[in-house]
Amino acid sequence: MRKLRKEILLFIFPAAAYNLYFVFLMENADTWNLIYLDLLLGVCFVCYQTGPMYQIRQQERKKEEYLSYDRLIARDLGEFENAEIVRHDLQIMADQLEKQVKLQGDLQDYITRWCHEVKIPLSSALLVSERIQDPQIRQSMREPLEKIRHLMNSALAGCKVQSQIFDLQIRPVHINECVRESIRNQQFFLIQKHFELDISAEDLTVYTDKEWMIYVLDQLIANAVKYAGSTPKLCIWTEESKDGIRLAVEDHGEGILPEDMRRIWEKGFTGSSHRNGQYKSTGMGLYMVSQILKRLEHQIEVESQPGSYTRFTITFRDNRRFFHL
Repeated sequence: MRKLRKEILLFIFPAAAYNLYFVFLMENADTWNLIYLDLLLGVCFVCYQTGPMYQIRQQERKKEEYLSYDRLIARDLGEFENAEIVRHDLQIMADQLEKQVKLQGDLQDYITRWCHEVKIPLSSALLVSERIQDPQIRQSMREPLEKIRHLMNSALAGCKVQSQIFDLQIRPVHINECVRESIRNQQFFLIQKHFELDISAEDLTVYTDKEWMIYVLDQLIANAVKYAGSTPKLCIWTEESKDGIRLAVEDHGEGILPEDMRRIWEKGFTGSSHRNGQYKSTGMGLYMVSQILKRLEHQIEVESQPGSYTRFTITFRDNRRFFHL
């Protein structure tokens, strides 16, 4: 339509100019001949524009038909410069996004409820396994049950972190209590792998969410167990610095390759040192750690030497003002 209006104006202006010239500047001009010429040029112009006008009409009909569809149409009608198409597609995309958010929320609710329901039979199974007299059978039963418990807690935490409502309860927390509880959560695998423990976490107070902090430590210790070396050792200590309170978790295991270091926080990244596929890693543990610490406003750094050690350092700043404590 814009092109058509432009061509009409380009026709009218020259026609008006030569008509004014002949009428006012030329004496004895034959008016009927001028009118005849105008009509002749007008008919030629209309004939010239008949094809484009027909195409425009067809496009308008096509646009009206497409606007009734419940899908994106901009790619099919790329030649149109019309805000109606944009509004239509924006509405379709908003509806699709709303449906996807609802489906994701329903799925998260289902997984969360399922994890809570599984906790009871899992706890019962762990209690029953303790009554088995044969130590080898008891050990072989306890290990998969503990792995299921760990995976279930990870799935539950993943649903909470990805949820739009991320429940935080920031309060003063004794960091050594978080360390002790996390050690208790992982004690079965630490004993199984014959870990030497060197725990020197002082009784320092930080402002954080205790449950989420314990989950973070669980993931770091679980990684230490998973990639333990020939002489497993786990060292956890705290120190105060000008930046705040620092909590270090160090294991003497496989370490992280330099080319993998920058990607360990990515979702689904499993690295290239898996002991030839011995572990089926999901690549979600450290990703979850990074997301939780980001929400808690804590910083984490990693240092590693392949075949020697890996050290994760969490820095707690005095963030009580951020959470209005």
